[in-house]
Amino acid sequence: MPRIAFLFLVGLLACSTPERAREREAAGGRFYGGVFNMNEGDDLGSLFPLSLTRSSAHHIASQVYEGLVGFDQHDLTIRPGLAASWTVDDTRTVYTFKIRSDVRFHDDTCFADGVGRVLTAKDVVESFTALCTPGELNQLFWLFQDKVRGANAHYAAVLAGRPTPGVTGIEEVDPGTVRITLTTPYPNFLQILAHQGCWIFPKELVAHHGPDARWHPVGTGPFRLKRFVRGEVLVLERWPAYWGRDEHGNKLPFLDAVRCTFVKEKEVELQQFEKGNLSMIYELPLDRTRELMETTAYQLQTIAGLTVQFYGLDHHHPPFDDVRIRKAISMAIDRQSLVDTVLKGLAVPAYHGVVAPGFADYPYDSVPELVYDPERAASLLAEAGHPGGSGMPGIYLQVNSDGFGYIRVAEAVQEMLSRNLGLRVITSVLPAEQHYERVEMGRARIWREGWIVDHPDPENFLALFYGQSVPADTTAPSYLNSTRYKDPGYDSLFARALRTPESTERMQLLAAAERTLMRNMIVAPLYHERSVRLLQPWVRDLPINGMELRDLRTTWFDPVVRSGG
Repeated sequence: MPRIAFLFLVGLLACSTPERAREREAAGGRFYGGVFNMNEGDDLGSLFPLSLTRSSAHHIASQVYEGLVGFDQHDLTIRPGLAASWTVDDTRTVYTFKIRSDVRFHDDTCFADGVGRVLTAKDVVESFTALCTPGELNQLFWLFQDKVRGANAHYAAVLAGRPTPGVTGIEEVDPGTVRITLTTPYPNFLQILAHQGCWIFPKELVAHHGPDARWHPVGTGPFRLKRFVRGEVLVLERWPAYWGRDEHGNKLPFLDAVRCTFVKEKEVELQQFEKGNLSMIYELPLDRTRELMETTAYQLQTIAGLTVQFYGLDHHHPPFDDVRIRKAISMAIDRQSLVDTVLKGLAVPAYHGVVAPGFADYPYDSVPELVYDPERAASLLAEAGHPGGSGMPGIYLQVNSDGFGYIRVAEAVQEMLSRNLGLRVITSVLPAEQHYERVEMGRARIWREGWIVDHPDPENFLALFYGQSVPADTTAPSYLNSTRYKDPGYDSLFARALRTPESTERMQLLAAAERTLMRNMIVAPLYHERSVRLLQPWVRDLPINGMELRDLRTTWFDPVVRSGG
């Protein structure tokens, strides 16, 4: 790195040195004050709920926006959010939510006189209707697609330019009550409502800021936007009118502010953490992982992540339209070696497909094991007419530059495919924005992709391959199902699982869908990451979970530890 650039980055991070907490004691031995400093090395993409698809953006926007319900960050169970309570009728298709009466949107220029107004049921209806409406800012219609009554019809009508009565399954009963009617019982609907695509925003946000709404969050959460210089720094300040209180009756949040920088160099980020200028670091540098995990200077948090990393294989174009070639590539990858030598043990091999370990009711053993078999891989390649790789074109393995081990894993896979199959592979490293754009537009041939669940269920992994999520327009981006996989057998099994309330039968249907996916080898699953992060000794009440959800409402700083006392 040039010296000038290095000094700029260090200076930027050094400016984020946290001020001393104003040590205002609260009930239960907690304290108010302080600035939580974090860094995100990945590009954000968007901070608007309907187009928020990256975990880096979620870490920030989840402090600003809220939904009717949310995930408890301790155990990922459903907790109340903007809805104080709810009921479900005997058919399990009608959900009625009572909206809190003490919630206000953040003050912002989109409101008259710049003063945020009270949340009502109408805001919920308008936000959910926007989720079911095609548009530049909406990438998450799949959340309500095939689930909420009238959602599909409304989406199709708007797309065709026809009149629509709205989404018939989303109703304002009165200013404090919302009713949602499903097409059939859907056992995970509350988990869907906890997804960021169901966060509530005011209609004034888009009306006033237009496309810039993706970079100007306005919600009801514990923190509101104070300052944002894209690519440099974002500051959220405490929202004094926030409705939440903790179990001791303390008004939330405890922190004065949250500050996020966007330095991509992990070594620079670690240096600033070790100087005390960052409150937390997530995804440690590979070269220092074991050393840092053994230190007692910081709080170590680690948990099995509900994630998967895989390589997408473009089955629509030669040479990967031949399933034998796709299977050969998968069999030539030594997943255990990737985990042991490249990732330093901070992952587990993806031996049974894309669904991460940890779901007690999921029949993993019914999904055939993905084996490392170089001889069989070479034989399959020969059967496809390319013995020793002869006649195969050069392959560009596309990865993005800002992720845990992405480039080193790609280099190791490149060597495996060359050694075991005689393939000419070139690793193409792109900035995240370019990488995802090429993937979503179907322009990549082999590419790295990762997924961390939006809700903790095997279904969420398998939703990535549901054919109904592929746009009919082949020139349009495919945001969720980036492989554009459409298989009638897979889609039938997945759709049946969505409508099946009984857990064992539902899991069997999902596993059958995954077996279909793996027979076709549309993707080559690699590994499931283990989440690891370090916290400064003074940080309190920020538990880790498999989804890397961060709820800073209840986080606080211990002034005694911070002062070295």
